[in-house]
Amino acid sequence: MIRGNSSWQPLATAQVSWRESGAPHSHRFDDYYYSSEDGSEESQYVFLRGNQLQQRFAAHRHPTFCIVETGFGTGLNFLLTWKLWQQQAQPRPRLHFISIEKYPLAKSDMQRALAAWPELAELAKALLTNYPEPLAGQHRLLLEDGAVILDLWWEDAEDALSELVSYETSTVDAWYLDGFSPGRNQAMWSAEIFQLMADNSRTGATFASFTAVGDVRRALLAAGFQVSKSPGFGKKRECIYGVLEEKVKCTTPPPKSTGITPWDIRSINPAYPQSALVIGAGIAGCTVAAALARRNIKVTILERGQVANAGSGNDQGVLYTRLSRKHSPLSDFSLQSYSFSLRYYQQLFAAQRLREGVDGALCGSFHQSDNLDELACMAELLQSVPNLAQVLSAQEANTILAIEQEKGGYWYPGSGWLRPASVCHAVLQHPNIHLIENTGELVLKQLNEGWAAMSGTQVLAQAHCAILATGTATASLCGLDWLPLQAIRGQTSTLPATQNSRTLRAALCHKGYISPARLGNHCIGASFDVRDDDKNLRGDDHRKNLDNLGAAVPAWRSELAALNEQHIGGRVGYRCASPDYLPLVGPVPQRELFLQSYAALRKNARQTIPCAGEFLPGLYMSTGHGSRGLTSTPLAAEILASTICGEALPLSRELHRAISPARFIIRELKRKNG
Repeated sequence: MIRGNSSWQPLATAQVSWRESGAPHSHRFDDYYYSSEDGSEESQYVFLRGNQLQQRFAAHRHPTFCIVETGFGTGLNFLLTWKLWQQQAQPRPRLHFISIEKYPLAKSDMQRALAAWPELAELAKALLTNYPEPLAGQHRLLLEDGAVILDLWWEDAEDALSELVSYETSTVDAWYLDGFSPGRNQAMWSAEIFQLMADNSRTGATFASFTAVGDVRRALLAAGFQVSKSPGFGKKRECIYGVLEEKVKCTTPPPKSTGITPWDIRSINPAYPQSALVIGAGIAGCTVAAALARRNIKVTILERGQVANAGSGNDQGVLYTRLSRKHSPLSDFSLQSYSFSLRYYQQLFAAQRLREGVDGALCGSFHQSDNLDELACMAELLQSVPNLAQVLSAQEANTILAIEQEKGGYWYPGSGWLRPASVCHAVLQHPNIHLIENTGELVLKQLNEGWAAMSGTQVLAQAHCAILATGTATASLCGLDWLPLQAIRGQTSTLPATQNSRTLRAALCHKGYISPARLGNHCIGASFDVRDDDKNLRGDDHRKNLDNLGAAVPAWRSELAALNEQHIGGRVGYRCASPDYLPLVGPVPQRELFLQSYAALRKNARQTIPCAGEFLPGLYMSTGHGSRGLTSTPLAAEILASTICGEALPLSRELHRAISPARFIIRELKRKNG
């Protein structure tokens, strides 16, 4: 989905009424979400048994079993599938469930609908706890410690399936065709949809549907599926099921994916790796290691010093996103990664892997703003998603913060602060992860099959693939000095909590930031200095941090002014940032081959070159997260792990291209146009 510079707004949720039977009914499509006779039994009969899931889970040899559903509705089909998966003996494949919904239910309606099945109460609670806001795009939910992935695509079905096809990987093992009936929602049952299904399917993929109308059967046959009928559930005469025994190649590409040079797509998709190296044990590297370990990959993570000793070493950081009245890759990725990170950290706190008040607190954060016009516009847009953000006046913010400050701005109730090092140590606690610290400078060497991490002439570890999560040091590895990475100096200041500051209940962002005290101290900051390699603490920078905080909270100004900046503790670190402020996440391109393959862009930057990209086999990176690494790295880790393991990705093709490291080579070629 290319949203360009279109206006941003939350999605309209489904309008639901409730019938005497207790079944929810859609106003828009004048149809029921599930059978009023027995919705659970119908779902199991049509979708679970129609796709022979119990037998196929047991016989499946790929690490992941992927199901795509057209129409998430109440989530009933997913919960029943999850329950069946739980009942299977080990070893069993991981479950990847992708569901597409253009009009998602409000959380309250979903809760009411699922209350009809108390046997699903525990699973329904987990789903509802993680249920995303109605924001267009992709929402990844990690369940069962990541053994179950639910990707919710709040999109039009044809758009979503076109996006999946555009990645040129066939990942789907089973289909649930569960939109409202064809006579009431024809767009969900078009020939284009069924061809996209076939293009997204592995050979042997199955489908099941409650409807058996002739047009649907004929369109499925035309797409290459074998179609069979069986008696319908309850009063319904027939339902259908089938299998894709042999893929029929579509002669024309999906209309939504034409006109794109596929430089971001790998020409060769590697095999599922058994082992991985991660170079760098900051927040980027640790989250990647955890994402791979959840996929049963043996991970060795190597750090030249100690865990979180570089850019991830500050004592406190704030979860942050960017709101905008217009869509853009930067604002969309920022919001999508923020939403994912909230669920990610909530789970770590719930599992007691992070300690409230010591390792962080999701106490909310308030962001001051002087842009009154934008605040007025966003206040109206955010009314339907108050759990995402709200616009508050200064007085309203003060009530929440329990301090006196003078500006209005954005309140993010799910946000808060975290100690990055605590996050790193928490996610590294996995039996598939082996940590090696204090390695000194490392060199990566490409092998015939895989990569080796070397210190001098000594091989410390080797694996099938390797991920660079080394911040600004990335440019010194593997011939990557062409990357336009910036090292931005940041100095934080450590202040003991005072009688005034101890009342602070949530994080406050201004030109800097401050959070509720951790172990009696606040970590405030931070300075922002480009092309500054001074690693020593500077009194002038402490004074800037103090003055910025005093300007944000005038009630504290005199107290802060009285502090001697020469006697304040703190820390100097370096953020790694890119020119467009988006991270670099994905496979590492072979620069010279890119320059050759796409040389014609120098003469015509708008032309389409039907040539996939050439990338270094098994080498990937996650870097350039700037000052928002706490927010962006968890989703970046999932994107990388899905890429490495050949899974459907949790983001649009537009965003995939926007964060690809290869984008800078393509931009270089286009700048030399003419």
